[in-house]
Amino acid sequence: MTSTELTSLALAVSMAAAAGLIGSFAIMRRMVLAADPMSHVALPGIGVALLLHRSPLLGALAMLLLGAVLIWAMERRSRISTEAVIGVTFSVALAVGSTITSGEELIDALFGTPGALSGWESALGVLAPLAVIAFVLRSRNALVISLVSREIAMTSGVAVARTDLAFLLAFALTIGMGLRYLGVLLMGSLIIIPAAIARRFARSLNGMIAIAMGTAVCAAAAGTSLAVLTKRHSGPLIVMIAGGMFFASLLKPTAER
Repeated sequence: MTSTELTSLALAVSMAAAAGLIGSFAIMRRMVLAADPMSHVALPGIGVALLLHRSPLLGALAMLLLGAVLIWAMERRSRISTEAVIGVTFSVALAVGSTITSGEELIDALFGTPGALSGWESALGVLAPLAVIAFVLRSRNALVISLVSREIAMTSGVAVARTDLAFLLAFALTIGMGLRYLGVLLMGSLIIIPAAIARRFARSLNGMIAIAMGTAVCAAAAGTSLAVLTKRHSGPLIVMIAGGMFFASLLKPTAER
């Protein structure tokens, strides 16, 4: 592998580790399926960035983080579930994004953009997943207590609203970092599939985190390496490998809980 390919592999693995970790908590919050529509929120940002001749990654991240704040605010104001609010936001974002983005640019946005990474993209690709991992591990107790009971969490001194917003921002940041490798259509899969595998076999939170992160990292490493050998886009290969691991896991029955 060349240095560029090794860098892409390392960044894909770090992104996958964050995706596996965030997916473990997303599935417990019953919002793991929101990863796919949430990724589509990036489309308008990508379109605007391309129109302004800026990096699509910056546009995607800006739109995803803004979308996370809007989803959090609408959820608190309307008392509608997170999944429903994300679904509405996704529909509008997809319509706007597909209108202002077309041709090859749209294909790259949907399936990822392979190639060399700039210096700031490489730095962001390292720092952003580390920030997500650090936040989730540091806030894991608050996240779990909030899941059990929001009332208990508040009486325990947990700032539930702030924790919810921070989790949505981490969720959006994880999706944004994965768009470079998997694109809008596929990024949600790397959050959903490893978490689904972990949910079947884990007996504890630590076990679920370990299985989800391990599955995501293995899929990203294998898919990226195979993409280098076959000269194909890494995104579809990563998701196909993760999907194959999920279907293989179905062959092993889980014990009664």
